[in-house]
Amino acid sequence: MTVRDPDEPRLKLRDRIENEILTGAMPPGYRLDEMTLAARFGVSRTPVREALFQLASAGLIEIRPRRGAVVTEVGPERLVQMFEVMAGLEGMAGRLAARRQTDADRRNLTDSHEACRRAAETADTDAYYYENERFHHAIYAASHNAFLIEQCAALHRRLKPYRRIQLQVMNRVANSLAEHEAVVDAILKMDGDRAERLLRDHIMIQGDRFSDLMASLAERAPERSKGGQ
Repeated sequence: MTVRDPDEPRLKLRDRIENEILTGAMPPGYRLDEMTLAARFGVSRTPVREALFQLASAGLIEIRPRRGAVVTEVGPERLVQMFEVMAGLEGMAGRLAARRQTDADRRNLTDSHEACRRAAETADTDAYYYENERFHHAIYAASHNAFLIEQCAALHRRLKPYRRIQLQVMNRVANSLAEHEAVVDAILKMDGDRAERLLRDHIMIQGDRFSDLMASLAERAPERSKGGQ
């Protein structure tokens, strides 16, 4: 018997709003009215409010006094800087994980990697997106550095929407899985230097392919005209 996650409806609501922000249906400056969203998605205002707070913590929207929630915009230069920092943090986590991993960490890492493989084999980018998140969090946990885990998780949340779009670029899922394979091998062999380098490259490849991300975002630009304020 499958036990349903009680938070699943709220997570799906957040994802639906997040997707509309990313597709440009809700462009930068778009005001997110709780009552309008509740009516549109057929829910009460409470889950809408919770979803907006989650999106605000991820930096996708701003909650402003007297104006409410408004979609924010991250400029290209800022986005590159964020990926640079993320690469450094992930590299550090990989290095520490290679040295501090426990049996439970190894199982968690290999299990999450296999889940990514199964998602990749079905060509389901959404499924891979979620399993990819689990994989990276397994590395953070294996570092056994609470402060680093907090920082990695916070920036990972901030960059989630952009990583999601990148996975839709041709061959990115297959390449990502191959990079994961090398990272797992380095960590399990306790090769901290290699794990750090591979993880930095894994993230910075995303940064180097920034033009692909910008092109993907540009393709969604026409959708913005469907939004409203």
